[in-house]
Amino acid sequence: MGTIAPSSQQDSGFDEAEPVFVPLTQAQIAAVKAANPVTSPWWVVLFQLVLGSVAVLLALVFFSKSVALSLACGVLAVLLPAALFAWGLTSRFAKANVGTAVMSFFVWELVKIVMTLGVLMAAQRLVKDLSWPAMLVGLVLTLKVYWLALAFKRKPQAGTKG
Repeated sequence: MGTIAPSSQQDSGFDEAEPVFVPLTQAQIAAVKAANPVTSPWWVVLFQLVLGSVAVLLALVFFSKSVALSLACGVLAVLLPAALFAWGLTSRFAKANVGTAVMSFFVWELVKIVMTLGVLMAAQRLVKDLSWPAMLVGLVLTLKVYWLALAFKRKPQAGTKG
């Protein structure tokens, strides 16, 4: 991380000065990190679990058992792959270096997509009287937790600007 400052040298032959990369100090890096706290993917998974459980219980109370089971399948189609994705991203291998972190993200995202499709196909085959609208409601409701996690992200620590 760093800033770009104009240079007084003009080696390129252009009228504009070439920018020079000026690295941030340790104090500046600490201030940036404190002002932008990281939200753990496990908090998102936990929030998905809580919201999905409440939705399934409400469906069980107000609708039939098959509607609640269908909604649960939609929740699981997001929750299980998200938990596997969070586990993969927080593993020691994913944190080895920048290259493995980027590759790990794409690999686990592919695993997440394939697993979501697998859960949806398994629900279609295994759940008798599957309610597709209820399953889609569970799926969409659980997916929206990602946006809620952004809306309710951690506040910057005291003493920082932001």
